[in-house]
Amino acid sequence: MMSLQRTVLFLMLTVTLSFQLNFHPVSAGAAEPKLAGARPVIHAINYSTIQEAIDAVPAEGGIVMLPPGKFEIDKPLVITSGDFMLVGAGGATHIHNKNEEGLDAIQIHPPADMKLPDGKKDPKPRIWRVQLQNFRVTGNEKSGRGINAKWVQEIFIHGVTSSYHGSDGIFLDFCFEDPRVSDCLITYNKAVGLNLIGCHDIVVSANHFEENQDALRCDDGYNLCMSGNNLDDHLRHGVIIENTYGSIVSANMIEECNGSAIILDRECYGITMSANVIAHNGKGIILKDAHGCAVSANTFTLLAEDALWIGPQSGRITVTGNNFSNSYIGKGMVKRRTNDLKAAGLTLDKTRGITVSGNLFSSVRPKAVEVIEPTTHVIFGNNLLIDVESDHKLLKESIVEHVLEAAAEPVKPESK
Repeated sequence: MMSLQRTVLFLMLTVTLSFQLNFHPVSAGAAEPKLAGARPVIHAINYSTIQEAIDAVPAEGGIVMLPPGKFEIDKPLVITSGDFMLVGAGGATHIHNKNEEGLDAIQIHPPADMKLPDGKKDPKPRIWRVQLQNFRVTGNEKSGRGINAKWVQEIFIHGVTSSYHGSDGIFLDFCFEDPRVSDCLITYNKAVGLNLIGCHDIVVSANHFEENQDALRCDDGYNLCMSGNNLDDHLRHGVIIENTYGSIVSANMIEECNGSAIILDRECYGITMSANVIAHNGKGIILKDAHGCAVSANTFTLLAEDALWIGPQSGRITVTGNNFSNSYIGKGMVKRRTNDLKAAGLTLDKTRGITVSGNLFSSVRPKAVEVIEPTTHVIFGNNLLIDVESDHKLLKESIVEHVLEAAAEPVKPESK
């Protein structure tokens, strides 16, 4: 009899402990938190769908915790409240959009009936402070965007993988107040990896972009701070910036884009492109319509053509401290195979008001500097040219001085 009582007691304790370990407060009906002002954490594992868990967040905001697992959806997950956080368990949390009618995986926007404090409909609805973190979202060739956010202020996307979507990986549409995208993996999307329209005070840092159509596009914005990113193998261009000012693109690795590494167009001004490695792309930095910009301390290597092109609609550009080179490694040797020796230089195409100072051009072809007339008002000074041809002496109404030209280093016999 005593043995039976002990067995029953043991089973009761086991059930109670198991319940305590696996139970999560998910609703107003759960145990009330003791901390004043606290709201329960929403654990999506306790809901039949992720959307139900999102809808359980009160209007004041909250957090939805996604468990590990693969979750297939066929219509967008919709977030319409601010002060909201959706967080997963890293790559172990996988949201897959199987929709083939162009629908997005995740949509974030204000509610359609958002009201002002006086009860009237808000003519300019916004939501604030939405954060996505630590999960993977994928699509297919016929799906829409991975993450589509509109009118979301201070959005923060961190540690998210967005891949294989039929459109953009991440689209921020007039999320103009302090958007941040960092430490994300944005890959294999059919359109733009990160598409920014009408945003400002933007931070894009420490992300990896690979094999999207274009890596990043920034239109009609300002104050883009893009640094410390790795861009590789894009089917078209790396970075496209249009109608944007006051920005910096620095310390990025941009490699093997079929098109151009960086393009500035449509009245860009006040932009610095500095300390980037621009390697083995179709073209390098292309300034179609840019003024008051600086191109400094970049390494241009193995560009098929036009490592730096400054066109007739661009001017007042500073080009300083850059290295234009092939794969020379010393002792008369190059690293690349003989069918992979393309390395381009600077093209000044009917432009004016350019400073070219303190740069090194070595073994680039066809010319270190190609001048297409009429190009005028150029200061070309204190540059070193090794094993190249150059048009810099053809510059008119310009200052050309302190230019050192040298032939290729002779091949040295190996020491015995």
